[in-house]
Amino acid sequence: MLHNVITRFHLFQKINCLPLIAYLLIAATSVYAQQSPPPTSAQPKSLSPPESLSAAEFAKLSREMSEDGGYFLSDNFTSNETSYLHIVDKLKQMGASGGAYIGVGPEQNFTYIAKIRPRIAFLIDIRRQAVIQHLMYKAIFHLSPTRTEFLSRLMSKPLPSDKPTEAEKDKPVAPKLTMPKADAPIEELLAFFNKIQATDAAYTANLAEIIKTIETEFQFSLSKDDKASLEYVYKNFRSEGVDIAFRLDGGGGWGNYFPSMRELIVQTDLNGKQGNFLAVVDDYNFVRDMHRKNLIIPIVGDFGGAKALVAIGDYLRKTGLTVTAYYLSNVEQYLFDGSSFEAFAKNVKRLPLTDKSLFIRAVFNMRFSHPAAVPGHISTTLMQLMTGFVKDFDAGKYRNYGDVIFNDYISAQKP
Repeated sequence: MLHNVITRFHLFQKINCLPLIAYLLIAATSVYAQQSPPPTSAQPKSLSPPESLSAAEFAKLSREMSEDGGYFLSDNFTSNETSYLHIVDKLKQMGASGGAYIGVGPEQNFTYIAKIRPRIAFLIDIRRQAVIQHLMYKAIFHLSPTRTEFLSRLMSKPLPSDKPTEAEKDKPVAPKLTMPKADAPIEELLAFFNKIQATDAAYTANLAEIIKTIETEFQFSLSKDDKASLEYVYKNFRSEGVDIAFRLDGGGGWGNYFPSMRELIVQTDLNGKQGNFLAVVDDYNFVRDMHRKNLIIPIVGDFGGAKALVAIGDYLRKTGLTVTAYYLSNVEQYLFDGSSFEAFAKNVKRLPLTDKSLFIRAVFNMRFSHPAAVPGHISTTLMQLMTGFVKDFDAGKYRNYGDVIFNDYISAQKP
């Protein structure tokens, strides 16, 4: 945390040896100096909320805010929360818009960013692989003006060309697939890609282009391990496409319990309306624009760590922004297991909040029976005012994870 430095003047002369007017001038100068200290290296000048960041600024923020990577027991290739859209209307009702967004995990963040329309977003995850995956997504967004191109690159499924290949010349060929329109329904896009096979050539070319974009355009250096991690993630998307799913290390006994990315993309809110960032053209365009302005910044960090969240809070205060929403998924469950919940709560207290700042949580129904659960979903999405969380923490109300998810929650169904 940055601390204000107060410049003080010391009077070494005896007051009774100075003329009265000189004393008054010195006293006035001392008071003014205490109220308005000049900028020093310990007190950097405040900045305005950025309209965009340069690639160098983006890479520097990601690098300098990050902590050492840690372990988590899954490959979060995609989200696993089927209820994630249930709170969209409630977010609007509660005025969750603008400001800063903080989130954890993979692509679900893009949907929340699209709905909240923040000025800046920080995606924080304890696994460095998650940051590498977000850099992969960022590169694909940069290279893909449309949703069709995005899905093509993500799955290494090349789009059909109007021009015949050398092998096709002077030979009868089957009719080419018709490209979906820019505003085609998401089901049409998914059906279109069902008819296209991923290819090794597309995978190899796309991977090279993604690495080049990350290192050249984003000025983000990738180590040998980073490149191996990127290849691992991208190869799984090439192999499984939108049938890819959240995967526990060793299976965890859950088998195929978790939803595929395809199932998540077509999910609806409680009114039956689709809302995934790939289902709505304007949402896709907003997220892409945020990425092109370098305003979605991935960070390696522990919620209970000493650096990442503190650095985010310092940056937001410096730029005059407050937290609008903080998507936690179910990380707090593991913070209690690892005895770092208290450190996390203290980090939250250091974030710049308003009386509208919101937590967004996921509760998994196979482990907890929550009164707000919606039948047919493996998760329940809840919210809580962050100032209420701080108040309850200070009052000693959080003895275990159950206290967090069952007390003082806001559900999609509540009026």
